[in-house]
Amino acid sequence: MAESQTEVQRLVAQMKSEGKNVITFILKQKYFDAILAGRKVQEFREVRPTTYKRLILHDAEGFDIEDENNAAQPIRYDAILFYAGYNKDRDCALVEVKESYVEYFVDSEGKVIEYQTEDGAYWQASQVVYNLGKIFAADLHKHSSLKV
Repeated sequence: MAESQTEVQRLVAQMKSEGKNVITFILKQKYFDAILAGRKVQEFREVRPTTYKRLILHDAEGFDIEDENNAAQPIRYDAILFYAGYNKDRDCALVEVKESYVEYFVDSEGKVIEYQTEDGAYWQASQVVYNLGKIFAADLHKHSSLKV
C-alpha cells in the first residue's frame, strides 16, 4: 500500500479484500455533510437503463431477478463510498449500508409508472433506497463544515 493512502482508501481496500461490496456515489457537499451529521440517513438512486447493472440483481440476459412479490432486488452492498463533488481534493466518507430495497414510483391511481426507452424496451420507474448506518471513516478537506 502506498504511504499516501488515506484511511478511507485503506478501509475500502480491506473490505474488498474480505469479499465485501462497496459502491461509489458522488453527491453535493450539503448532502455529504448531512450524512456525516446524521441528518440524512437514507440515500436514493434512481434505477435507469444506464445504471441498473450497478444497482439491481439481474440474470445473464439482463433481466431483473425478482423476489416473491415480483419486485426487483437491489445488489447487496456493505458500504457506500461517498464523494462530495468532482474536485480532486474532495471530501469522502465510507458509510455502512444497513439495508437496501427497491421502491417503485406510482401514479395517482397507485399503478407503477412505466415508460418506453429509446431502444423500445419497457421500463418501470423505481429507485433503490439505502438505509445508512455508521460512518466507518471520513477524509475531510477544506470543503466540509464538519469535523469527524
